[in-house]
Amino acid sequence: MIHDPILDEVRSIRETIAQEHDYDVSAIFAMFRQNAAASNREHVNLSASTPIGTSRAAQLSVAADEAPPRR
Repeated sequence: MIHDPILDEVRSIRETIAQEHDYDVSAIFAMFRQNAAASNREHVNLSASTPIGTSRAAQLSVAADEAPPRR
């Protein structure tokens, strides 16, 4: 297996963050949300992307109807 130094660094950072929050996923995401709110950068808000009253199944069926035919 080839060791990628970038992946090793990412995994190390992930492990450090997990340890700092006692491997509590809720605490980790709360930290990410807090960091995003404090940042001056624009972030994606997925909650606003789904029209109210439209089910996911309905969205997928419309998307399938609009997709070009497969060959």
